Amino acid sequence: MNKANDISACIQGALEAYFHDLDGERPSNIYGMVLKSVERPMLEVTLRQAGGNQTLAAEMLGINRNTLRRKINEYRLMR
Repeated sequence: MNKANDISACIQGALEAYFHDLDGERPSNIYGMVLKSVERPMLEVTLRQAGGNQTLAAEMLGINRNTLRRKINEYRLMR
């Protein structure tokens, strides 16, 4: 199994548990919830792996550096 499959399996398991724990309640904004849950740690780990170099982190993520900077501000990752 490759790493992408591992990540997918983790997300799938978390979503299964989420729906189970709702106990009949109707969910809302699942898409946004999942993206927020995954995006922040992805950015944190990638920035750490890039040694804080935003240009390198953006390249690793496959996004524009300006997009990365916006996300850093959005998640208040700059200390």
